[in-house]
Amino acid sequence: MGGVLTTIFLFCYMMLLVDHSTPHPLSTNLRAPFTPKAPLAFCRYNGSVCCNATEDQQLQNQFKAMNVSDTGCASLLKSILCSRCDQFSSELYRVESKPKKVPVLCNSTVSANSTQSQHAAISFCSKVWDECHNVSISSSLFSLQGRDARLVNSTSKLTYLWLSKSAFCNEFGGASGDGLVCFDGGPVSLNSSETPSPSSGLCLEKVGTGAYLNMVPHPDGSNRVFLSNQDGKTWLATVPEPGSGSKLELDESNPFLDLTDQVHADVELGMMGIAFHPNFQQNGRFFVSFNCDKIIWPECSGRCSCNTDVGCDPSKLGSDNGAMPCQYHSVIAEFSANGTKTVQHSSVASVKPLEVRRILTMGLHFTSHHGGQILFGPEDGHLYFMVGDGEGRGDPYNFSQNKKSLLGKIMRLDVDKIPSAKEISDLGLWGNYSIPADNPYSEDKQLQPEIWALGFRNPWRCSFDAERPSYFLCADVGQDEYEQVDIVTKGGNYGWRVYEGPFRYNPPSSPGGNTSASSINPIFPVMGYNHSEVNKTEGSASITGGYFYRSQTDPCMYGRYLYTDLYGAAVWAGTENPENSGNFSTAKLSVSCARDSPIQCDTVKGSSFPSLEFITSFGQDNRKDIYLLASNGVYRVVRPSCCNYTCSQENVTAFTPGSSGPSPSPSAAGRLSTVPLMKLLRLLLSCSLLLLFLTNS
Repeated sequence: MGGVLTTIFLFCYMMLLVDHSTPHPLSTNLRAPFTPKAPLAFCRYNGSVCCNATEDQQLQNQFKAMNVSDTGCASLLKSILCSRCDQFSSELYRVESKPKKVPVLCNSTVSANSTQSQHAAISFCSKVWDECHNVSISSSLFSLQGRDARLVNSTSKLTYLWLSKSAFCNEFGGASGDGLVCFDGGPVSLNSSETPSPSSGLCLEKVGTGAYLNMVPHPDGSNRVFLSNQDGKTWLATVPEPGSGSKLELDESNPFLDLTDQVHADVELGMMGIAFHPNFQQNGRFFVSFNCDKIIWPECSGRCSCNTDVGCDPSKLGSDNGAMPCQYHSVIAEFSANGTKTVQHSSVASVKPLEVRRILTMGLHFTSHHGGQILFGPEDGHLYFMVGDGEGRGDPYNFSQNKKSLLGKIMRLDVDKIPSAKEISDLGLWGNYSIPADNPYSEDKQLQPEIWALGFRNPWRCSFDAERPSYFLCADVGQDEYEQVDIVTKGGNYGWRVYEGPFRYNPPSSPGGNTSASSINPIFPVMGYNHSEVNKTEGSASITGGYFYRSQTDPCMYGRYLYTDLYGAAVWAGTENPENSGNFSTAKLSVSCARDSPIQCDTVKGSSFPSLEFITSFGQDNRKDIYLLASNGVYRVVRPSCCNYTCSQENVTAFTPGSSGPSPSPSAAGRLSTVPLMKLLRLLLSCSLLLLFLTNS
């Protein structure tokens, strides 16, 4: 008996030493979290989760049933629903006491002895009230009758249910601390490390005055970039050292490539993209995407995107902006730097505008929404081609959801393997390329073989993360209400025109038929904004996608995704928390021009925001510095201190131009954990009763 008593005593003693203030992963049904075989489609939690695919689908159906029209409120409600999948959902829903329909929403402050990330210090409960209190919600999560609640039907506004924000947050809010966590809008993150707080603003310097659509770093790794404009010219430019006070160096009279005779440039037409083969240094191959007019240039001729295979008859379409259906075409053509006397491709200063090979030609039935960007995948070496739905309003022929149409899609092509005539015929290919063996067509024969992802309206600027090549982000231009950023995956359907962002879309006309919401599994955006956020007067907007910031220049911006609006009214930073989760919070940045900018910046009247006019694209050089390409010049992101912004990670005196990668973030200081009193008392009581029972038996 003595040995048993000793064992019990030691067990109880060890339990007292356990850190009971630290939350432990557990689902609401007390199952352990698990890693799913495939990522969840709706609740984009990575790593360990507490939802399987069926439960994820149920949450998506519940979200649809709520029928929320306001974008800001809907985003918050989706995050609340998806908290069921958080690996700490048992803690969030307080299942040990009385299970809740809603997780405990972070309210005002985080306890000083909390193990939860200080990101939870925001009053998320107040944010939910502010965004949702006047929004009608069907089957509301908050239709509870508490002390200060009114009993009403399930479809109502929060102001019908709760007398005040205070009453609402008294019922649903709570702070983290003493071993408890609260929900702050994203996955629970414990204080294992601290992410540097973003700078108080984004500092720019103006280094050029030209208007460009594309910037591509030179494949040789030097401080040179290729800049191309909408008219069809591409220049080779030298980027000045950060802090040098110098401008971009380029010879406007001597372009690297001049395609102005082939390119037709208009509002949404022109030279759309340029991409250099991954082995350019050895083979000299590069590719250009542009639009042409078959009336002016005889070699501009291809199959019309409006055809019988997709239920469209071009003869029944009228003219659009003075152009007949498929008068204009999208072209991808291959060029070469091999036709020069210079052996080293890195030394080639200009090339002749002679096509080596026509990759693809596609007639455009209308004059807008053509996308046109091309990129090589950093891991697979294949060419990605972004194409819009090709139609001005509402995609009336529903091309984006039509699996036989290439419009409203992202394509993935193998340009290294030349197909046989039989392969082109058998697969119905649109050009001179092969299909990668693992394209979604291999699993879904209903898809046109070129398609990698579908359901886009007009993807405008995509990028692969330099540190995580599997992260492929695309901005997609909205119709009436919402601009979005998507994480693009193999075979993903991004919803248009069934959805505009996370909201149902009702097209004004549907000669091409409709796709039912129940027939697709849409992947909703990870970031975005409402049109009214950037232009309250006109309500118009058009997103311009950017990059994950991977430069040392602004260490507090490191790892954040930057994007903007065409109208130059705002720049956002998206922060993923935790990393690789697919869950982003966004913040609109204060933007200023550096005091010592090489070219003086004009500013918007009444503010310090630079007058950028139209921001058409972003660029990235070999140092991973980021550029904004605007209609009135080229702007580079520089050190925060140049604009009197504060970044705790910036070492102003030790800054070295050209350095790459940030200093590692310091780990958070360890804390002594406080054991909650009630848990201690329960443990001591249980051990005492057990010892008493064994002593008397």
